Amino acid sequence: MSTNSQYFEVNKATWNTKVKVHAKSEMYAMEAFKNGKTSLMQYELDALGDVNGKTLLHLQCHFGQDTLSWSRLGARCTGVDLSDEGIALATQLNTELQLDANFVCCNVLDASAHIKETFDIVYTSYGVIGWLPDLKPWGQMIAEKLNKGGVFYMVEFHPIVWMFDYLEGKPIMKYGYMQDEVIYEEYEGTYANQDSKMVTKEYGWNHGLSEVINALTEAGLHIEYLKEHDEAPYNVLPNLIETPSGMYVTKDKLYPLIFELKAIKY
Repeated sequence: MSTNSQYFEVNKATWNTKVKVHAKSEMYAMEAFKNGKTSLMQYELDALGDVNGKTLLHLQCHFGQDTLSWSRLGARCTGVDLSDEGIALATQLNTELQLDANFVCCNVLDASAHIKETFDIVYTSYGVIGWLPDLKPWGQMIAEKLNKGGVFYMVEFHPIVWMFDYLEGKPIMKYGYMQDEVIYEEYEGTYANQDSKMVTKEYGWNHGLSEVINALTEAGLHIEYLKEHDEAPYNVLPNLIETPSGMYVTKDKLYPLIFELKAIKY
């Protein structure tokens, strides 16, 4: 087994445990979701517009709330995730809500081996690329899975966010913006429930914006836009302040918290 494979196995075990905790958390608001509340943010909806009748591949879908939110809007969706517990819950929700999404359990880097069809849209969001050691195969897979004229859209935490260690209470800048070495963290709790007694063990990698862009352009995609925002929709970092619009910001707004990227396959 390769070193990266060992890292992926540890991450998979952690995410299998997270599924159980997150499904009961206020952040994921399962009952509201079941009753029709979308899990998508307005800028995601604006970026992709009318998805009715389009095919959509959701990479690293956790337990499928975003996938199923797109499905409710008429997209024909396939969700992919490393966690078999996540995929099992997503499949259960799909059946319960009488939707028609499909879910596949695999490492996202192996998606082309498990999913033969291509899509109008490939979508991914929030805390996804940090689980991947190298973005070049990720970019190639996205290009392989897109139809000609298809759209790739991602919204993700900004690379600057991952330069900090958040485990000591006050954020401390500790990790490289373009650090190649793997980062290991072990702590009690999870972003959706910091009071949980689960022990999170995870391996991750930092990727600068140039690495993201180059992985996509080298795979043949055309970047339509890159947007950086100094506010985030989730209160998952220490000392964030809620704005009147329901977003969250750092006290001084010194750096962006998330970015959006949209690309086209010509």
